[in-house]
Amino acid sequence: MTLDRDALLTLFDREMREHARPDGPGVRVERAGDVVRMTDPAENWGSVVWSAPDLDARRADAAIAAQAAHCAAIGLDEFEWKLYAHDRPADLADRLLAAGFEAEEPETLMVAPAVDLPTAVELPEGVRLRPVRDADDVELMVRAHERAFGTKGARLRHLVSTRLAEDPDHIVAVLAMAGDEPVSAARMELYPGTRFAGLWGGGTAPEWRGRGIYRALVAHRARIAAERGYGFLQVDASALSRPILERLGFMALTTTTPYLYRAR
Repeated sequence: MTLDRDALLTLFDREMREHARPDGPGVRVERAGDVVRMTDPAENWGSVVWSAPDLDARRADAAIAAQAAHCAAIGLDEFEWKLYAHDRPADLADRLLAAGFEAEEPETLMVAPAVDLPTAVELPEGVRLRPVRDADDVELMVRAHERAFGTKGARLRHLVSTRLAEDPDHIVAVLAMAGDEPVSAARMELYPGTRFAGLWGGGTAPEWRGRGIYRALVAHRARIAAERGYGFLQVDASALSRPILERLGFMALTTTTPYLYRAR
């Protein structure tokens, strides 16, 4: 399939940002003036996921101040503004920094047609895939996440556990197991009414990297997405995973950087 980068980015902005769906159980999505934001009271977290494409300097400053006030009013410890490279005004990043937001590591938004991706699952000897179905599996998934990324997996535990209990048709979660040890884990979020399925996780324990496990997890989820009729797979790719995804046929559309506001 021939991909038009600009057309795909426009489609992504419309379906996945301006008309965003909740990315977890209990998450509220609302349009607030010039932005669309998600709020998860249970996890004490929120995020701006879209801002108006004609946002000017005056309205940008007002929107930033309004989101900081919203964070304080509902008692959130932190709030994220997910900034994409093509968002306006051009100095929006500087305005967020001036308002007290802090930039996290940038990622690359990558997209590929599901039907064009390889679906053969090729794993190193001694490694097998295991679907995540119950609480014990979720704990293994959290362990794999913490080994791969070095960060706590509490939010992942809540998200996957609740999603499996309340909305199992719209999540696919899978482990890569070496014997009884989880060495990698990944999930796919399926967004009804859109053409996109989102790939998340896939981080691999350091001693198992470079053996094709990440590619195998992508292939496993690509097959399921195509079978369920989703047109595209979307990934917020780290610098580590971007070259692997490019070799598989993913196209880089833009970069995205989380700007984090912490309540003082």
